[in-house]
Amino acid sequence: MDRREWVACEDVVLFVNAAVTSTGQREFRDGEQAQRMSLAFLHEYMVGNYRELYAACLALEINDHNAALVVRHLLLTSRDLPTATRRREGALIARRLELMAPQRVYRLFRELARLGVNNRRTRAIMRDWIAQRPDPTFDAVKYRSGVKAAARHAHLPVHGETGLVLFAPLRRLKGFKTPLFEAWRQAHYTQSALYDLPYTVAEGLAARHGVRRPEFLRRIAPKLTRLERLRLQEAGERLKVDEVRADLTAMPLTRLASYVLSLTREVRARRHDELHAALTAAARRAAVDASGTWGRVVAVLDDSFSSFGSTAKPQRPLAVALACHYLLGTLAGSYTALWTSGARDALMVRPNGPTRLGDRLIDALELRPDRLIVVSDGWDNAPPGLAAEVLRVWRARLDPAGATSVVHLNPVYDADDFGVKGIGAGVPTVGVRDAEDIPTLVELARFAEGRAGFEQLDRYLMARQERFLAGGAAR
Repeated sequence: MDRREWVACEDVVLFVNAAVTSTGQREFRDGEQAQRMSLAFLHEYMVGNYRELYAACLALEINDHNAALVVRHLLLTSRDLPTATRRREGALIARRLELMAPQRVYRLFRELARLGVNNRRTRAIMRDWIAQRPDPTFDAVKYRSGVKAAARHAHLPVHGETGLVLFAPLRRLKGFKTPLFEAWRQAHYTQSALYDLPYTVAEGLAARHGVRRPEFLRRIAPKLTRLERLRLQEAGERLKVDEVRADLTAMPLTRLASYVLSLTREVRARRHDELHAALTAAARRAAVDASGTWGRVVAVLDDSFSSFGSTAKPQRPLAVALACHYLLGTLAGSYTALWTSGARDALMVRPNGPTRLGDRLIDALELRPDRLIVVSDGWDNAPPGLAAEVLRVWRARLDPAGATSVVHLNPVYDADDFGVKGIGAGVPTVGVRDAEDIPTLVELARFAEGRAGFEQLDRYLMARQERFLAGGAAR
């Protein structure tokens, strides 16, 4: 592999790590402005130098914030593209938009309208995505401003009552035949119609009517989605509204871990068995058919003070570590978890103390596992540099054949370095946002380590694109 290919491989891995971890929000050590500026530079650099690889990243586990930025940059810079490239990008964009939350897609459409991106391809993508929405009536009420902006920008035909809801002033509307539209109209004047609306629409109108919060939550409970129930769980417990209680056993793993950590330690202790069972069930769903296939696994998990994250993303790094703990326990044949604080009960962890990575790595390597997984922001500070030295000596003197594979998963983007902070030379570091992506990220680690070249990376991305697009075709 010549130097140019080596640089390209490194650049792609650098970008993927950033696109997995950063959401442009404040982190423990970086402010929001630094995060956004650093991320903006990476997107500009990638679309200008590696356009095809940049588009291929839509098929990877990058987060929705960065997926929207990739789509925006591709549509902003689509002039004079070859037909084959244009079609490939269009297919990747369409498939990715299918998987994104509707509110994020409508926000992207509003941003494209603000930027004046109104080429034929952009209008076709907006038209086709809106056409495949399962319930246009629901969208016109719940995402009214987004639907309105997209319809106006892409010159989409809007007929009948939908057009009246979107564009006619409310005072001119006398009544609708469509039940949801009529409920939306009446809810502006009467409280009883609130409970026929989606929760997010009804909430603002309930506040306008002065409806007491416990009464509103109790009556709107049948309309709540699974994730809305999870977000309202704590409020429901505080207000003694049992109707909004979520089925924790059906929640995604990392989101469930975030919810668990939002509870006080007293509540976690009281509901210990319930929370443990829910996290275990979520981990088994995420592992699919890979349960017990990873051999002997030891995990070093960071619960130092910096795992608090920030007020914008409270305890997010710790939530990722907790979710990884449960998933790795499912994937492993035998499993040992070592928290940097020395905690014994994973459900009771909290951000606390310095990052004692070096000491924990010594404990982990003494067990001679098949896989050593480190989940940390990479700031080894007790003492600084010990973790890198431990791993260097281990690889050079005690395990030169590489019998133990070491992978570092980092949930925090480092804006100054345009990537995720590593823990030592020769140790592959990849960004992680959701623990559910661990199997794919461990596979990607070989590119971060330099064991695979540019041609292999290109083939890997091509294969991921084919699977990604095939999933949309099958659906």
